[in-house]
Amino acid sequence: MSGVNLESIVKRYGAVQVVHGIDLTVAPKEFVVLVGPSGCGKSTTLRMIAGLEEISDGTLTIDGRKVNNVAPKDRDVAMVFQNYALYPHLNVADNIAFGLRIRKVAKKEVASSVAEVAEILGLTEYLDRRPADLSGGQRQRVAMGRAIVRHPKVFLFDEPLSNLDAKLRTQMRAEIKRLHNRLGVTSIYVTHDQVEAMTLADRIVVMNDGRIEQIGTPMELFNNPVNVFVASFIGSPPMNQFDAVVAAGDSGPMALIDGSEIALPHLKELENAVGHAIVVGMRPEHVIVGKSKKYSALPIELDLIETLGSEALLHSRVNDVPFVVKAETKGEIEHLKSVSEVSIDKDLIKVFDKKTGMAFGHPASQ
Repeated sequence: MSGVNLESIVKRYGAVQVVHGIDLTVAPKEFVVLVGPSGCGKSTTLRMIAGLEEISDGTLTIDGRKVNNVAPKDRDVAMVFQNYALYPHLNVADNIAFGLRIRKVAKKEVASSVAEVAEILGLTEYLDRRPADLSGGQRQRVAMGRAIVRHPKVFLFDEPLSNLDAKLRTQMRAEIKRLHNRLGVTSIYVTHDQVEAMTLADRIVVMNDGRIEQIGTPMELFNNPVNVFVASFIGSPPMNQFDAVVAAGDSGPMALIDGSEIALPHLKELENAVGHAIVVGMRPEHVIVGKSKKYSALPIELDLIETLGSEALLHSRVNDVPFVVKAETKGEIEHLKSVSEVSIDKDLIKVFDKKTGMAFGHPASQ
């Protein structure tokens, strides 16, 4: 299997630079997801790997071979697009086989390859249908089949599920993950949906403004975001963040949040930081409903409850700053309607420098 290596990759459009010297190594068989807001450069980066965009500076290698000036058809990569890009006048079998026929593969081999891929993707009974006769999920599977049938070194996915409804997206996420586990092909996937990134990726690359903010496993990024951007982008709902000032407490550093005192984790950077401006981060999942003698208390003003079945999101405010708590419903929500206080475990709090946005205690910020 083939790895992909990006070294100091830059993309310019005239005088405007949109990708700023990124470095990334994708190991053979790895599933890497590029995630970030619209305009962060993730799709441009994917298109440079595919050869659909010219690389302005830097070196791109696939399977150890420099491919900066290699034509897309000679890079041995297969791309699945957002809009499926199927030929409407061809049936499913011919759409899947198109790339093989262009390469003048023998008819017998084409037929067996199409049959094999159709079986993998559950498309066998649809081979005679045209794209217009298929559902969105079926069309996406055909687009994936066209990529799989070539046995490429690398799969590239450009927001392939964004046109599907919520239920189909969930189903297709599972299918893509199973497919990768079965085929083991190096895969690079672009999405703006961090839930897709968390569920699919071996590693996630968080991008912002043409730069890589952090690379890590889904849980590494969730538990140890390197800065306030990653903390706010990874997680659903995102991490609650408050501006605060460090104060000295009887048993360790405290955060002053508009009159409330919250115990902070014992971090070296906070030892002599009294008066320092910080951002305090709290995951909605880590907030405890009600008062606890063991943890710091924080008064909240409850606005509304968003019921999700076994869980509920408590949308509230702390001194006019939005604050979300994820709580168990226990089969009903009456006990949540009167919540006016929550408790915070200091060991689950993340602390960021207000000026730089970098996390205290994170190896990358040392």
